[in-house]
Amino acid sequence: MRITKDTAVTLRYKILNDKGKVIEEARQPMVYLHGGYQNTLPKIEEAMEGRARGYRTTLKLAPLDAFGMRDDSLVQTVARSSLPGTPKVGAQFRGQTGTSQSEVVFRVTRFEGDSAIMDGNHPLAGQAVQFDLTVMDIRAASDEEITHRHVHGVHGHHH
Repeated sequence: MRITKDTAVTLRYKILNDKGKVIEEARQPMVYLHGGYQNTLPKIEEAMEGRARGYRTTLKLAPLDAFGMRDDSLVQTVARSSLPGTPKVGAQFRGQTGTSQSEVVFRVTRFEGDSAIMDGNHPLAGQAVQFDLTVMDIRAASDEEITHRHVHGVHGHHH
């Protein structure tokens, strides 16, 4: 079977920085619904189109093709007391920016006195990265997965 629209693709991946140092190596494979459903980066989908099980590749991506450029407007200072519980650096919270009604995931990056510095950028925003990818499996997506626009099951989304 080849990777085409409406196939569920299982990939093993590593992300490396532009110097070749491993940033992240997935313990579990990533499974995504192929075909423009925005379940993975567009350049990954482009590279996977028409490929078969066992295919391996290395993609070198510029920041715009990977996790985007840093946006300083996504860095906010909030009162530490406004956060639930006892937050630690790295804790994540959903919130909104002052300019958008869409929800953003903010990470606590540091504390300054009674304030928490929150960053809504992806941790790899602004960085060129390399993806080492191996196609582990391909199957036809179910009608339900296509309707829901994501993969269900073992390494996919669960309802």
